[in-house]
Amino acid sequence: MNRKNRLALNLMALCMATVGWSGVHAADVIISAERLLDVKTGRMIDKPEILVRDGKVVSIGRAGGAGAGAAGGAGSVAAGGEAPTRIDLPGMTLLPGLIDMHVHLDSDPTYGGYSNLEYNDRFWSALAVVHAGKTLDAGFTTVRNLGSADWNDVGLGQAIDAGKVRGPRIIPAAWSFGPTGSHCDSTYFPPSMDQKGPYNADGPDEVRKSVRSLRKYGAQVIKVCATGGVFSRNTEPGQQQMNLAELRAAVEEAHQWGLQVAAHAHGAAGIKDAIRAGVNTIEHASLIDDEGIALAKKHGAWLSMDIYNGSYTALEGKKNGVLEDNLRKDREVTELQRQNFKRAHAAGVKMVFGTDAGVHPHGGNGKQFAVMVQYGMTPLQAIQSATINAAEALARKDVGIIEPGRYADLVAVEGDPTSNIRLLEAPAVVIQNGTIVKRTTP
Repeated sequence: MNRKNRLALNLMALCMATVGWSGVHAADVIISAERLLDVKTGRMIDKPEILVRDGKVVSIGRAGGAGAGAAGGAGSVAAGGEAPTRIDLPGMTLLPGLIDMHVHLDSDPTYGGYSNLEYNDRFWSALAVVHAGKTLDAGFTTVRNLGSADWNDVGLGQAIDAGKVRGPRIIPAAWSFGPTGSHCDSTYFPPSMDQKGPYNADGPDEVRKSVRSLRKYGAQVIKVCATGGVFSRNTEPGQQQMNLAELRAAVEEAHQWGLQVAAHAHGAAGIKDAIRAGVNTIEHASLIDDEGIALAKKHGAWLSMDIYNGSYTALEGKKNGVLEDNLRKDREVTELQRQNFKRAHAAGVKMVFGTDAGVHPHGGNGKQFAVMVQYGMTPLQAIQSATINAAEALARKDVGIIEPGRYADLVAVEGDPTSNIRLLEAPAVVIQNGTIVKRTTP
């Protein structure tokens, strides 16, 4: 070993000794930055150094801090003959990789109304790959895909897990479903075309069968449509479309298989029955009333309220081909949903970050943070909704927090996101499983 390499090795050993790590391996990764946001407490940790092994966090120390076990750490590095890989991010703030609880990776908002009929079914499968990369670059290292045609999200998730394409960790719902004629059915065509949702379910027994079939082929969460919606035809957001017995059947069956249930529910009555049935997350929750807020608090249901995308639809929807009836519903719902978000948050209802990306362009997920702050959250609370809260709602202990045992998924921004939440609209660095997947700074 020449003098230059020996000096570098000794410096690394000294760093390990100072931080207090032991048993460091040559294949390990050490990530350092100016500060790290502890999303549990809201405190900033100065000069963090994170040891990563096999894609997961092993330990967190501070550069220059005193620690035990120094001899073991230094000895392991020396014996291995080479130092671990370092990722140094001077001046930057580290946060956990972000989680979007409601996306549609095989949807593209620039094709509205009937314009998507120009393309083959597999066109959307190809676009999903591109959208996954944009989502990852936006700092979202885990997403829940709540509704996808043709098992696109299941297959895409498998390709990402196999290392074949870039993208976030995906929790797929595959096909979302509801009763005949509901928001989750195919509602844009005349009877002569016989178009229908493949997992339509009328009555509790059919609901149970749909849950079982979806799980069989790869769904990891069940998405049901309890009410009408904005982007379907012949439904209104406030209409309840699944009754309490059907919602209970979905929850009982899914929970028996160890799966959670997300309910598309804009209308107050559908929201309340979904909560009574034991649904885990209420999607949209646009028209939630005081009783619904009280029920959500009592039962511990999470609200996932996509309060950014109405701004995009108002500006671009008509140009994209969205039909006037859908634009009308979006206008009627958008501000009501935002005010109800503010009320629910002030009342202490549990909230997670969900954008409905696919209704707005993928990669713009982070634009919702500023709207959440505008409507009552602190920047820290908005960040927590996309990290620790989302991980808790998913019942996962491997994402959402930077701590030993969890995936080394991180984002880095140049500044303090608890002072300027808009920094999260375009993170400078994204790290997935301890590897840089995006870096826009030296």
